[in-house]
Amino acid sequence: MYQIHQSPRFSRRRWGSPSKFQYLVIFVLVVGVTITFLNIYELHHMKKDHMFQHSPIPVFEGTGETPQNHPVVWIHGKNVHSGYLKHVFDVFGRLGYASGDENSDWAVLWDHDYPFSTLSEKLAHLKPHQRVNHFPGTGYVTNKVSLAVSKLKFIPKAFKLPDDKDRFLAFSKDHPDMIWVQKANTHRGIEIKPTSELDLSKKNTFIQEFVDKPFLIDGHKFDIGIYTIITSINPLRLYIIQGDALIRFCPDEYYPFDSKARGKYVVHDDYLPMWKVPSLSSLYQEKGFTFKETLIQYMKSKGLDYERVWKDMISVIQTVYSEKEHKIIQSASKFISTHHFFELVRFDFVLDEKLNVYLMEVNMSPNLDSGHFPPNKRLYEHVLYNLLQLVGVAQYVSPSPLDFEDDMRVSSADIHVFPEMCISSRCSESCSPTECKLCKPCLSHTIEKILKIAYLEHMRRGSARRVFPPSINQTQALKWDPSTEWPGLEAASDRNKLMHRWFVGKCRLDETWCL
Repeated sequence: MYQIHQSPRFSRRRWGSPSKFQYLVIFVLVVGVTITFLNIYELHHMKKDHMFQHSPIPVFEGTGETPQNHPVVWIHGKNVHSGYLKHVFDVFGRLGYASGDENSDWAVLWDHDYPFSTLSEKLAHLKPHQRVNHFPGTGYVTNKVSLAVSKLKFIPKAFKLPDDKDRFLAFSKDHPDMIWVQKANTHRGIEIKPTSELDLSKKNTFIQEFVDKPFLIDGHKFDIGIYTIITSINPLRLYIIQGDALIRFCPDEYYPFDSKARGKYVVHDDYLPMWKVPSLSSLYQEKGFTFKETLIQYMKSKGLDYERVWKDMISVIQTVYSEKEHKIIQSASKFISTHHFFELVRFDFVLDEKLNVYLMEVNMSPNLDSGHFPPNKRLYEHVLYNLLQLVGVAQYVSPSPLDFEDDMRVSSADIHVFPEMCISSRCSESCSPTECKLCKPCLSHTIEKILKIAYLEHMRRGSARRVFPPSINQTQALKWDPSTEWPGLEAASDRNKLMHRWFVGKCRLDETWCL
C-alpha cells in the first residue's frame, strides 16, 4: 500500500494560520456586507421619508388597534392601494385621520363601490358617530339604464333592450332622421350605428338618441361634470361644488364628422384636457382660472348666456333627485337613521349648438385619480375637502357628543326663525297654524335634529352651495306671508315644505342664508 506523505511545511500552509490572500478576502466580504447593510438602511429610511411626505395617513390596517389620537377612516374597494384612491388617502391623512379596516372603531367608511350589499352586516348596526360615503338607493340616480329611460325632457330619448325593442322600432320609423347610439349598461363601447345595424336583441344594452349638433370649442365637443352632494333624503338637501367643475374634451375635432371615429364624439379616459385647447389654455394656465371660470370667461367673451346654462344644469339636478326621491326614501327606510349617509356623484352634461343642456349620466364614485392628468390634483382635492367639510368630518372633535347635540356648535337658539310669528298669541296658543310649526314649542326632537344638521352644513359649506331647497330671493322672502304656502311647493312632501320654510325664515333674518 502506498501512502502519500505531506511535508510539515505544506501542512501548515494549508491548515495553519490564514494567508494574506485569505485576510484580504475576509476584509472585502466584511466591507461588502457593511456597505450592503448601510444601503438597505438608507433605502428603508428613504422609503419611510417618502411615505411620510406622500402618504401622510397613519396606517392601522390589520393590526386590530385603534389609534388614540386619530379618528379612523376605513377606505374600502378593489385594490385600494393601487393609486386610484391616492387623493382620498392624502386628504384624510392631512385632516388627521388614520387608515383602519373593518375591525377598527372607524369614524368614516369611504367605499369606492356600493356598500349596502357587500357590507350589509357592517352597516346594519352603525354607531351614532359613524359616517358612510354612500346613500342607500342612490342607484336609482346613478344606474345608467334607469336614468336614461326616465323620460325627462333633458335626457336624450332612450329604449332599454330587449324589453323596448318594439317601441323603439315604432318610434324610429316615425323619426327616420334621428341618429342613435347603442350603449352597454356600463356606458362602455359607445358607437353610432345605422338603425339597420343595431343589435336589438342584445341584453344589458340600451339605445339612446345622439345629440348630433353639439356646442364646440376650437372644433371639439366637450362635457361638463358638476360634482353634486346629497346630505339628506327626507327632507331632501342637495349641494353642488360651486367652486369648480370638470371640463373634458373629445381628442379629435368633431367635423368632418365620421361615426367610425369615436374620438370625435366620445369623451374617454384619454380625453383632451382644457390646457391643450388653444382658446382656453391661456385663461387656464396664464391667468390661473379654475376649469369652470375658464369656460365662463370664454363664453362671456363670445357673448353667450353662460348663466342660463348653469341655471339649467342646476334645474336638472334638482329635477332628477325630486323624481327619484321617493324610491331612495324607500330604500333607506330599513335604517333607523339616515344621518350616517352622504354621497358625492358627478352629473355629466353636454350642450348643443343652441346651448340646450342634456344630461348624459350620473357617476357614482366619480374618478378622483389624477395619475393621467396631474393638474387635476387641485380639482380633486378641492372637491374632497369641501365635501368632507360640508358633512362635518373634516374637523373631527370626538365621537361624543355628536356635533348636532353639542351646544358649542349649534344650539336651539341658532335654529329659531320667524320670531315675530312665534311671539304672537296665535302661536302661543297652538302649533296648528302653518306659520307656527317652526316655533320652539312646536318642534319635535326629530325635526330639531334635522334643522341643527342643516344649520351646521350651511356654516361648513366652503365652496359648496345648496341647490335643494333652492336658493331664495330675500326681497321675495320678506314679502311672503308665512301663513301661506310658498309658490310652487304645493306638491312637495311635508318635510320638504318645512325644510324650505326654515331656509326662507333664515333668509329673512340673514341674506347669507338665501343662497
